[in-house]
Amino acid sequence: MTLAEELAGWTDSDYAAYLLGSHLGVLTGDFPRVNKHLFWTDNRLGNGLRAALLALADGGVLEWREADDQFRWVSNSG
Repeated sequence: MTLAEELAGWTDSDYAAYLLGSHLGVLTGDFPRVNKHLFWTDNRLGNGLRAALLALADGGVLEWREADDQFRWVSNSG
């Protein structure tokens, strides 16, 4: 599955960051058991993945629903 397919619907920001990290090849293992600390603590990798999601939203690739802190792929972006 592509990242676009996995983020086709509104997705919690922690899981969206995990999916992004998995597609980049920097995260392995099951969510959230193996990597949950990355999304719930202040650390460079988790912060970087979140920043990347926000940058993709700013660039129009993702939509960000701030109130729920969820992301989804913009259907016409790929």
